[in-house]
Amino acid sequence: MHDLTTTQGIVALAAAGVAVVALLFAIVLAVKLRRMRNSQRAVLGDGKRDLVSHAEEIQTAFTQMRDWVEESIEHFERRMGDVEARVDGCIAYSALVRYDAYNELSGHQSSSVALLDSRKSGVVLSSIVHRDQARLYVKQLRDGEAQLALSPEEQEAVDQALSPQQPAASA
Repeated sequence: MHDLTTTQGIVALAAAGVAVVALLFAIVLAVKLRRMRNSQRAVLGDGKRDLVSHAEEIQTAFTQMRDWVEESIEHFERRMGDVEARVDGCIAYSALVRYDAYNELSGHQSSSVALLDSRKSGVVLSSIVHRDQARLYVKQLRDGEAQLALSPEEQEAVDQALSPQQPAASA
């Protein structure tokens, strides 16, 4: 036992201690390496590919997906433009004015309807009702201007349709 107190014994004990620490360090590294390989196997699959080729495949797949997304966005932008053009031609403003055309107290049977799109183009339909007849008149508007003179009731229908308080079908 007194051999351990000599210089050679102390060096041997120190070497054994360093060896134990190195062994523990090697075990820890082996466990970490095994975990990394398991993670690599999960990413790479069958293990027949290396990490670089797998990264290249992923990069190629991302590039293809980005190109597909960009093409889809362009397609949807074109479609949205087409839809917006079609919606602009739909009825956006409308109003109905009822009146008694002949002042006969007949219950406001005559009416004028303004139907306009977002460019304020469209038609004004007027139905003039008398006791023994009814007439229908149609006048066209382009950009808010009538091609034929509007009656006061027809102009009122257009004004009501374009007024800000009008809860029209416009978005």
